[in-house]
Amino acid sequence: MTGASVGPGPESGARSLVVGVGARRGASGDAVFALIEAVLSGAGLDAADVVEVATVDAKGDEPGIVAAAARLGVPVRTHPAGALAAVRVPHPSGAVGAAVGTGSVAEAAALIEADELVVPKTRATGANTASAGVATCAVARRLPSATGTFDVSGRKTSTSPVTGGSHPFTMAAMTPPTQNIESAGPDLRHHGDAEVRGENLTDLAVNVRTHTPPEWLRERIAASLASLAAYPDGSSARAAVAGRHGLPVERVLLTAGAAEAFVLIARALPARCPVVVHPQFTEPEAALRAAGHGVGRVLLRAEDGFRLDPAAVPEQADLVVIGNPTNPTSVLHPAALLERLARPGRTLVVDEAFMDVVPGEREALCGRTDIPGLVVLRSLTKTWGLAGLRIGYVLAEPETVALLAEAQPLWPVSTPALAAAEACMEPRALVEAAEAADRITVDRAHLLAGLAEFSEVEAVEAARGPFVLVRLERAAEVRERLRLLGFAARRGDTFPGLGPQWLRLAVRDRATTNRFLQALDQAVQALPARSGR
Repeated sequence: MTGASVGPGPESGARSLVVGVGARRGASGDAVFALIEAVLSGAGLDAADVVEVATVDAKGDEPGIVAAAARLGVPVRTHPAGALAAVRVPHPSGAVGAAVGTGSVAEAAALIEADELVVPKTRATGANTASAGVATCAVARRLPSATGTFDVSGRKTSTSPVTGGSHPFTMAAMTPPTQNIESAGPDLRHHGDAEVRGENLTDLAVNVRTHTPPEWLRERIAASLASLAAYPDGSSARAAVAGRHGLPVERVLLTAGAAEAFVLIARALPARCPVVVHPQFTEPEAALRAAGHGVGRVLLRAEDGFRLDPAAVPEQADLVVIGNPTNPTSVLHPAALLERLARPGRTLVVDEAFMDVVPGEREALCGRTDIPGLVVLRSLTKTWGLAGLRIGYVLAEPETVALLAEAQPLWPVSTPALAAAEACMEPRALVEAAEAADRITVDRAHLLAGLAEFSEVEAVEAARGPFVLVRLERAAEVRERLRLLGFAARRGDTFPGLGPQWLRLAVRDRATTNRFLQALDQAVQALPARSGR
């Protein structure tokens, strides 16, 4: 997991230490933690004052670093290599600089958003056999300042340590300002539509239900075109959404798809330490970054079935985003588990874009009004095939809805989209959606049974959404061969916490799935054997 937090300095008793870590691949959590513990105790520092463990993006999911941070009870904060390269460090290494771009990952990561280096780069030695040679560690401190200010990401935006400010001259003062640079890691702006755009392929990359929108919905949308000369009036659609969920209209905000809601949340809601639970839909993190936030990550593990442990979310997180069921893992988290993430002072954003595909919508939180800070997002684009129309909505406390509405432009949702929203709340639409959820459940079981026949393929069996996540070696090659055979699959390496060995497959009807399974068999069998095996 990764996260960011800024607080006052040690004078107030608040956490103020940032531990920068560089580690070799495969370094164990015991080794990294032992080094950090030794460095802190050797400098007379209290581990309770550590606010985060910081490292370079490429090491953000390194199990040893993640485990060490978890034992400290703090998040891992990652920084792009380009941003760390701009930090001047006192003890650079030519070899590290050539490999990463910065002379010291540990010192640069510790200093990039702190003020003074407390402990310089320390390498584990033979005296500490558990960590010898596998990691480096440095510690920096954040200081309070009357002249310094912080932006919403917790990054200091103005200090004057050389020209009369209250800070001592530190390494941070020698560091040029950095921007919230997108890393060379996962492409957060890559989405499934890129896999099929302009191609005549059977689409398993996009999760929109096939053969939609239905004829009756197209007719309702077409009828709305007669009133395009008037400005959109969302009152009827808003009331329909409220009625469907048994909520007052003050708790409903209509948006141009769930994607707009993520942008509004990033721009309008206060957040000093936002955290996104990954792997999941990448737009929430992309929107937060674009709004200037530093973003923490809680990475769920395949070994745990991508299931959430609420204790993994850092206490200081004041905005938490999680999907349910989660895209791309298709895992449905129990509502009672998600409730444990809520607390006063925290905004809990639950993306339920695929909840209407779950029979009975069990584990839904959309109708709850007793959970503090709860924000639920819904989308109508997936079940009803309205991705090109853009319609979704937010369910939240009236005060939160008002803040989000203030950040919207005038008339954000078009008249045809409003007509669609109102129509999709009607009883016959709810019945059709429930029937579709039952069909998808059967079709997903058929897909999983077919995938189980492949020794090379490991599927996330707990799938409850309209898609399945699978792992197989050389997935990128398989995906390219599938394209040649007429099928588009969604690559998984653009989701934080996954990698190039993952693919996401949309659930389709049995006939389409059977054709896909035949193509998958051809694609796997056609892979040339690796040399030296």
